[in-house]
Amino acid sequence: MERFLLPIAFLLLTAITAFLPVRNPKNRKEARPNIVLIVADDHGREAVGCYGNPVVKTPHIDRLAAEGTRFTNAFCTTASCSPSRSVLLTGLHNHANGMYGLEHREHHFSSFDTVRTLPVQLAKAGYRTARIGKFHVAPESAYHFQRVLQAGGTNNPASIGRSPVAMADLCYPLFSETSEQPFFLYFATDDPHRSNSVAPDGSPVFTSDQANRFGNRPGGYPQVHDVFYQPFQVRVPPYLPDTRAARLELAQYYESISRLDQGVERLVALLKETGQYDNTIIIYLSDNGAPFPGSKTTLYEPGMKLPLIVKLPKPQKPGFVQDAMVSWVDLTPTLLDFAGALSDTLYRQGRSFKTIVEQVKTTGWDEVYASHSLHEVTMYYPMRVLRERRYKLIFNIAHSLTFPMALDLYQSFTWQNVLQEKRKLYGKRSVEAYLHRPRFELYDLQNDPDEVHNLAGDPKHQAVLKRMQGKLKRFQQQTKDQWVSKWAFE
Repeated sequence: MERFLLPIAFLLLTAITAFLPVRNPKNRKEARPNIVLIVADDHGREAVGCYGNPVVKTPHIDRLAAEGTRFTNAFCTTASCSPSRSVLLTGLHNHANGMYGLEHREHHFSSFDTVRTLPVQLAKAGYRTARIGKFHVAPESAYHFQRVLQAGGTNNPASIGRSPVAMADLCYPLFSETSEQPFFLYFATDDPHRSNSVAPDGSPVFTSDQANRFGNRPGGYPQVHDVFYQPFQVRVPPYLPDTRAARLELAQYYESISRLDQGVERLVALLKETGQYDNTIIIYLSDNGAPFPGSKTTLYEPGMKLPLIVKLPKPQKPGFVQDAMVSWVDLTPTLLDFAGALSDTLYRQGRSFKTIVEQVKTTGWDEVYASHSLHEVTMYYPMRVLRERRYKLIFNIAHSLTFPMALDLYQSFTWQNVLQEKRKLYGKRSVEAYLHRPRFELYDLQNDPDEVHNLAGDPKHQAVLKRMQGKLKRFQQQTKDQWVSKWAFE
């Protein structure tokens, strides 16, 4: 009799469980992916292997691009650390979120308390949020992360942000934690930002050694393999002068980038080791362009056209190249969209590019806007930009002022060498043109990719100028830009 009762009991149990709700954490995770946002500090796209530089060694960033999507028209909206990060984490331009300049104690810029940021919105949606490395936005209550794995600090060569491999290792507990909730990790390195080294008397350090110029130090960092470059090897971008001074600093800059690349390698390895890689969106980007005059703090192409790599959990088109024009104001709505937390009621100025990451033909992604207000508190020079496929318009609102130099850029060996040798040219642009700019700059990027020939006064381009001025003014009005009044009063 027992022989027949056991099979019957098994069949009854099977029938009952068939109607019970399924609890499968793996399926749930696949529906709500983990998110890892890697934000490099001052990494220009001209110094990345997958963007065409054959010298700098970035094999792991390149591999991420080979497995994901590489955007060729991605732009920050302001080429300054704190304001750019505030845009990344809010979906609002800096003039709308209140982070007009650097967060440092002496500059003290801060976003509005009421801003609803990406980490806070993701936490409300059930994500575990964590950050490590450079933060550089305020107030903390608005940009709150549930966990701070470890903080960074650009001016400290021993900062955890200067050892991206060690940073990645500190993320292991987050990756290996057993939880039905997905995670959002904000992984922000200090590399390859300058270390702002100065002599005891306050003057800049002009040495050709590798120590401290870009956080590089003798003996290197734990778990990091030092990669060195010689000045004759580097590729000097058109916006820089081809001098020994510039080549020395570019060699040091490349070294810090190769260090950063090893951090990406370790981070990916740990995601794979913990079984999270195939369920994680990984985004690699930089807050602004390279830390050289002509790039960082400007809205010329080297300052705002940046690397953007998006690796989806299960890419359908590995190695895809996307030429849609996107900007950092689009990042928060995109990640909220991936998380299933995008709300029509959420006040934002960007839009989600989730559906076009691997889309072959896109429409409606042919322009971006940029808004820069200040860098350091003494660097008042607001600029507004409309960047289309062919033309670019820059509105220099305070054009009567000399363009202000950030302290780290002014102290750079590259700029000081130009001053000491009384050079007339800085790259393809004259020093005079760099420091003193007209109210409007209009460039035909198709015929003038280095933005040297200003067409704003050219009679043949007045129709283009007027059309773009109208669009730029409407953008300022729609985003409630306080500086829109300057169209009438200055």
